[in-house]
Amino acid sequence: METEVTTEHDDSNARLTEQVVASFASTPDARLRTLMQSLVRHLHAFVRETEPTEAEWMSAIRFLTETGKMCDDVVRQEFILLSDTLGVSMLVDAINHRFATGSTDTTVFGPFYIKGMPERAYGENMAFTPGSPVVVRGQVRSTDGTPIANAVLDVWQTAENGMYSGQDIEQPHGNLRGRYRTDAEGRYAITTILPVSYPIPTDGPVGKMLDATGRHPWRPAHLHFMIDAPGHRTLVTHLFDKDDKYLESDAVFGVKPSLMVSYRERPADDELARRFNLRGPYREANYDFVLDRS
Repeated sequence: METEVTTEHDDSNARLTEQVVASFASTPDARLRTLMQSLVRHLHAFVRETEPTEAEWMSAIRFLTETGKMCDDVVRQEFILLSDTLGVSMLVDAINHRFATGSTDTTVFGPFYIKGMPERAYGENMAFTPGSPVVVRGQVRSTDGTPIANAVLDVWQTAENGMYSGQDIEQPHGNLRGRYRTDAEGRYAITTILPVSYPIPTDGPVGKMLDATGRHPWRPAHLHFMIDAPGHRTLVTHLFDKDDKYLESDAVFGVKPSLMVSYRERPADDELARRFNLRGPYREANYDFVLDRS
């Protein structure tokens, strides 16, 4: 008798799933129809597998509600943070860049990009807060090796306190952010400060999730890049400090070996220091970016 009741219950659940799936059958946009029907099937399968209590499901709804409340139009995007910490952002990235092309590896966009940051000259210093000075330079090329002139490198990073301008109201506008352009030979140069490892924000639902599951919130030190050039696909990537202790346990799973750089010590008052008006010892990193043609 119990087996019969269980079977009837399972059949009823299956019918419910198919009924909901069928409700989207007339969706005009074929791609939206596919996405919604697949979402229903997978979400229902998750519920059948885990059998949440009504209280647990209400907790999940509250979690998503609080996640939305933490988002704004300028700096904070808690849903991106959630996507990042669940590895979904990197999975979407991998699916959309799964064909080997010889271009630079991509990684997560992150939740702290701000549009319209200052245009900066070749080698200009974008740091208005203290830190260890560094110069990052290299070349931007197409996959066939051709240098790309006038490519735009939109760059951003945290200050030494582990926070981004905009996120941290104490930092000057545009601190550690800027839009650089390559010269006629595709070369770029950025003066800034050494990036530091930092914890992602833990004052919202994502932080509570990490705490409840025993995960740390730390990201390895990195610079963000979004690179645009006519006739090429936009590249979104990071450069990671190869000596950072969090490379193997990045909270958002964004590290790729090809994106690691060394910050080599340089002496004070050498030719490069004089060129970019650096006083005292500093460090230098070199990296060449390769863009796919669109």
